[in-house]
Amino acid sequence: MPTRQLQAWERVGLILPRPLDEQYTFEDLSQMRTLRDLQAATRITVKSIRASVEAMQQVSGMTNPLLETSMVHSGSRLAFRYAGALVDPMTRQLSFDFDYEPDRKLRVVRTRGQASAPPGGSAALQDMFLRAVRLEEDIATRGMAMQLYQDILAIDPRHAPACINLGTIFYTLRDFAMAETMYRRATLSDPDYALAFFDLGNVLDELQRLPEAIDAYRRAVMLVPTYADAHYNLALAYERSGERRRALSHWMIYARLDPSGPWATHAKGQAKKILSMERLSIITRHGTLVEETA
Repeated sequence: MPTRQLQAWERVGLILPRPLDEQYTFEDLSQMRTLRDLQAATRITVKSIRASVEAMQQVSGMTNPLLETSMVHSGSRLAFRYAGALVDPMTRQLSFDFDYEPDRKLRVVRTRGQASAPPGGSAALQDMFLRAVRLEEDIATRGMAMQLYQDILAIDPRHAPACINLGTIFYTLRDFAMAETMYRRATLSDPDYALAFFDLGNVLDELQRLPEAIDAYRRAVMLVPTYADAHYNLALAYERSGERRRALSHWMIYARLDPSGPWATHAKGQAKKILSMERLSIITRHGTLVEETA
């Protein structure tokens, strides 16, 4: 590995700086190999890796997620395999991990004297949640999944992931009123749950309540500034409300967070269109886009 690569990892805190006369530990070398393989297989930036790692530490209590669990490329971020689930720690979204091996031993990390627990509640509730996720994959068993989510909420009314998934089933069934109810319940149960605000924005958009949808999307990107999908939908909402200048910055942020693929191409095209339609003077202040009104 070139020196500049090690220096980049040190700058963002993925590995600790070492004096020239001090050797790296075996754990350091293992972490470097993991980082090297990650960057070789994905286009995720070191800053995004660091943000995902820090978020996973917060939701799981792990000391070092890079070594204590395995990772999956998820857009511009990382998802982690944890207790039979795929966890996106940035949005706290859980999905069933079909490649998970039930017999695989999970290393339990203790923080401040207490065993860490999977996001979303106790081990029993987590097991119920994962069963519900698996059931909702098949339309024939979706009703059973809905009942299981309701059972979870009867035990723990503040179980935000169950609210989200139940709301998404209602959304799929085009019962937007019930979907909104569940998504709002999730935002109240966990005000830091970016996915809840993102999904709430989606259903409010379907209900043609655009100002409220914009507020929800804005809350999602405030909680997780690297939430690419929320920036994309917020840009769309701003355009539909005639606020092209506001849309521009979010198109540009999305293109930076997810630089390849059809959605990135669309975002870049929309940004160019807005720039050609309106006479804008764009400057940067501390790395943030600022609009200068003529």
